[in-house]
Amino acid sequence: MMNVPFLDLRAHHASRRGELADAINQVVDVAAFSGGPFVSCFEADFADFCETRHAVGVGSGTDALWLALMALGIGPGDEVITVPMTFIATVEAISRTGARPVFVDIEETTYTLDPAGLERVVTPRTKAILPVHLFGQVADMEPILKFARARGIAVVEDAAQAHGARYDGQRAGSLGSAGCFSFYPGKNLGAFGEAGAVVTQDAGLAERVRVLRDHGQMRKYVHATPGWNCRMDGIQAAVLRVKLRHLEHYNERRRKHAAHYARALAGMPHLVLPFCDPRRTHVHHIYAIRVPARSIFMQQLASLGIGCGIHYPVPVHLQEAYAGLGHRRGAFPVAERCAAEFVSLPMYPELTSDQIDAVAQAVETALLSSPAYA
Repeated sequence: MMNVPFLDLRAHHASRRGELADAINQVVDVAAFSGGPFVSCFEADFADFCETRHAVGVGSGTDALWLALMALGIGPGDEVITVPMTFIATVEAISRTGARPVFVDIEETTYTLDPAGLERVVTPRTKAILPVHLFGQVADMEPILKFARARGIAVVEDAAQAHGARYDGQRAGSLGSAGCFSFYPGKNLGAFGEAGAVVTQDAGLAERVRVLRDHGQMRKYVHATPGWNCRMDGIQAAVLRVKLRHLEHYNERRRKHAAHYARALAGMPHLVLPFCDPRRTHVHHIYAIRVPARSIFMQQLASLGIGCGIHYPVPVHLQEAYAGLGHRRGAFPVAERCAAEFVSLPMYPELTSDQIDAVAQAVETALLSSPAYA
């Protein structure tokens, strides 16, 4: 049986080593390490890619979420609606503003925010909705935006897993008041460390984020507001500019891999495969299947040399960090059911057809050999 790693960043960078080294050397040659021209150039390139007027490079995806909310004036006493099925950074960013996170369950098919739940939780204190484009598929933005606009509520997209995804032809990040991206190394567009960006059509919002990311400075040593150090590094920007040129190709390979998985896994018992809404162009950051008796299944895959992961095993509303919100098990049943069943299979551009076939064969073997699935 072939060994297949869950993620292979060495393979991902192997063909671009010379290009990446040249980009880093250019930063070293002019010593533009924090902010500066390389960040500005990446911001222009990424805004063009996202089809937005502005992009602001920051230190991480978490910074992007926090600063976007801060720039919209969200703070203590406010509420922000989001989902419990996400990485905790989505909710941490809300908490860091002083606002209260309010949860809506996810759709059973797409695993993104269920717009039908918004009416039940909106209050006069609701200042923003923060949908998460989970696994690379954009949330159902049309009803979310319609709901928000009717009430004067901002919409901030958590697009950390959706670089290049589309909804009715529009890029992830371009639909709401702002879009927030992470460039953590394993993302579809990944840096050589931590980095993030806020994209927006709103010049005023972009400028407020720029001020906040640099200690609230309007100009050097003149501080208009308390901010923080959330600047993007020049080296990260240079690396991201190189990789951005290849992102469409990488995403297309991910889509082909997902189609291969779908064919190879079709009809296997006990599996729920990812659903791709035809209105949305999926970029398959994560290829998550659902399976009962997950621990047994994953042990079987590991014994067959197949790497896999879980995104995410504990929904945020059941995390100890958010016990103070008072949610009990059963509060968001779809998110909880998915959290118990998700298994993420290997997904990266450099996967080969033979590797995907090996994963599919291991999945079938795991399902057929375990008494749990008899």
